[in-house]
Amino acid sequence: MIQMVDIPLYGASTATVRQVLQSCTAPYLLLNTSGREVFLTDDAITRLTEYATASAAGMVYSDYLKTVGSDAIVPAPVIELQEGGLRDDFDFGPVLLLTRAGIDAYLAEKRIKEYEMAGFYQLRLIVQENLPVVHIAQPLYTVAETDLRTSGQKQFDYVNPRNRSVQIELEAACTEHLKRIGAYMEPLTGASVDTADGLFPVEASVIIPVRNRERTIREAVLSALGQQASFSFNVIAIDNRSTDGTTGILQEMALSDSRLIHIIPERTDLGIGGCWDMAVNDPRCGRYAVQLDSDDLYSSPATLQRIVDKFKEGGYAMVIGSYRMCNFSLETLPPGLIDHAEWTDSNGPNNALRINGLGAPRAFYTPVVREIRFPNVSYGEDYAVGIAIAGKYRIGRIFDELYLCRRWEGNSDAALSAEKVNANNTYKDSLRTAELLRRIGRNREL
Repeated sequence: MIQMVDIPLYGASTATVRQVLQSCTAPYLLLNTSGREVFLTDDAITRLTEYATASAAGMVYSDYLKTVGSDAIVPAPVIELQEGGLRDDFDFGPVLLLTRAGIDAYLAEKRIKEYEMAGFYQLRLIVQENLPVVHIAQPLYTVAETDLRTSGQKQFDYVNPRNRSVQIELEAACTEHLKRIGAYMEPLTGASVDTADGLFPVEASVIIPVRNRERTIREAVLSALGQQASFSFNVIAIDNRSTDGTTGILQEMALSDSRLIHIIPERTDLGIGGCWDMAVNDPRCGRYAVQLDSDDLYSSPATLQRIVDKFKEGGYAMVIGSYRMCNFSLETLPPGLIDHAEWTDSNGPNNALRINGLGAPRAFYTPVVREIRFPNVSYGEDYAVGIAIAGKYRIGRIFDELYLCRRWEGNSDAALSAEKVNANNTYKDSLRTAELLRRIGRNREL
């Protein structure tokens, strides 16, 4: 009734996947993508096949349990797959049930390329194009956890240079998928903007949303104020009702340098996105709004100049630089420079729907970001604006180091719970879904 086979999440070729599926004679194929021993519950197969039959699914996956250390067993809930759930690191868990309908849908698809390492990703994209992919919110097996890194360490795997070869294949597989479903953006179709249009009080504003960062805010502001530029600029710090010494530090600094604009919102419900929205809509905001997180630093006094020069070079609505991962003492941490080299002018807007971030520092042409608006959330607010811009306008990239991203125990994403990681991923997948549907609709009208 059911066959079981190991297929690695990364590393299986298209030929291997095809061979495995062609050799399957059973109605179901149980895939183990972990390479580790899996202990199924007594009712696992029954549950998986019942859900598959009831929903006419192509693939079924479930929550699970994982053993950590010698005896700890912790739940590992996973999330629902949305239409925009295109992340190649989407966590289905190590075990998936592939149905005969899912197998046949894959084998019938002729519009595929041959990959050496992206075979599984290619398989699941084809299945989800054609059939439901169903999640069972019940743990149906146990597997040993071998990756004990924190969430803050795992989130940069996709930009690690050591993974570059597989990332190139994953991008190509995702691009194939977008073409098949009608969501593909043709190269260089994003609109240019006239960045010389309009009057602004200064040319650029460095935006710093902050709450309770008395340990780092002075250095961040000094990094911004210390920029050497051929144009006028200011720094807008949105102090989100800090309860430590942050407010006093900003008040003191604002008195000594009029370029620092210190704003304390009256509202008590603002997330980071809400703070950004307040800053860019402030009449004192410049032509370009440039990111600086309250615990990070610019790499040099030339960062702001380079970003503004890039805007003027290409009529971009957004410019994104590169950053170096470092500890609180500015010592480099793996993987070092995060340059998002996967972005290309020809395919960046498409690849943006696969990856989970766009890079830093992020800078925006103010009229465009006022039009799009930041969502009032404290996670993914930058990605929400970024993929919306990518779907309409040109984005410029600077692949040299401009920014120091400090990882320390105070970072908001240093060590998140599984539930928080799932909530964050669910939100970003919803953003991808919305943008995916916008692009499909626009392509149908062309």
